[in-house]
Amino acid sequence: MESFPFPDDLVRAQRDWHAAYRALAVPRPRGVTELRRRLLALSVRVEWHPFWSTPDGWSPAARVELRRLAGGQRRSDAA
Repeated sequence: MESFPFPDDLVRAQRDWHAAYRALAVPRPRGVTELRRRLLALSVRVEWHPFWSTPDGWSPAARVELRRLAGGQRRSDAA
């Protein structure tokens, strides 16, 4: 499996994105508007991060690996 040198702030933003998404997925979440705004802001932060302009970030596999890396603790819970 290929390893990418993700910056810490990018990994943190993707983890926060997963957390906000999970918070919205529960039945009758509190603070829906704030959660949606947070999810949108985090989406922009992840999508436009400067890492994607580097040679390592050009690979579509890098985006998949970031989601896998950031969402890893969730998958271990499901297994």
